[in-house]
Amino acid sequence: MSPTAHHTPSFEGWKALILHRPHQNVDALLAQCARIGIAGEQAWPTLDDMQAMRSYNVLLIDADMGHDEQFPWAPGLAPMPIIALIGSEAPGRIAWTIGQGADAQLLKPIGSAGLYSALVVAGQAFLRRRAQAEEIAGLKEQLAGRQALAEATALLMLKHNCDAETAFNHLRQTAMAERRSIEKTAAGIIAGFGPLAGKSVTHGR
Repeated sequence: MSPTAHHTPSFEGWKALILHRPHQNVDALLAQCARIGIAGEQAWPTLDDMQAMRSYNVLLIDADMGHDEQFPWAPGLAPMPIIALIGSEAPGRIAWTIGQGADAQLLKPIGSAGLYSALVVAGQAFLRRRAQAEEIAGLKEQLAGRQALAEATALLMLKHNCDAETAFNHLRQTAMAERRSIEKTAAGIIAGFGPLAGKSVTHGR
């Protein structure tokens, strides 16, 4: 059996932002970036706005002195992989790092190696995290659609004094006639009943 071929990640052409005060650790990271073809930059104490951040492929943060106000996004919602630079193992700092959604870590003091492997781990973890978030969002959308179908069917039952099957068939025929998805048609029916829709369904049970 031949060995399985593995793709060797390349970060040539990437841009990395190091959110850390000027320090020898930053100098070491910038040197590692240069060796693997990454354009590294340093910033402190805050980041630019979200639009400016879109040009970076990875963010390295100071887990020892970082705080939520440094970022133009909510904790855990960074739009790129995050590598935490950890010097202190204080529980509060570790908890903050986890809350930020760090995908990998590098221990201080930073030496002449370690960044490449951290980039590989962070990149894969970020892709998995983003895929999971998209899957959860899709499931929530499906659930909301099913709830809308149930509510619209109940409203039609009340309006036409009919059973559930007849009401659902009416909903489906309306969607076909309007050339809209049945979920959008259901949402339109609910909106047509106004803010009393939920109360009407509850009282009709």
